[in-house]
Amino acid sequence: MRLRRAAARQRLRLERSRMRDPRGLAFGTYRLVDLDTSEVVISDQRTGYGLSLDEVEDFLDRGRRW
Repeated sequence: MRLRRAAARQRLRLERSRMRDPRGLAFGTYRLVDLDTSEVVISDQRTGYGLSLDEVEDFLDRGRRW
């Protein structure tokens, strides 16, 4: 919840992959989407998600400079 609020303060939305297969590359991973344009700001190119919560936190702490 804390990371969702931090993302919202930067006009971003934290999204979790909906993949249900634990063997899938995107399972349990996240991405950040711009609230104004709905464009993906940061994610793994292959899966569209791919970020751990630690990576999301690092990105948000740096203020979109990763």
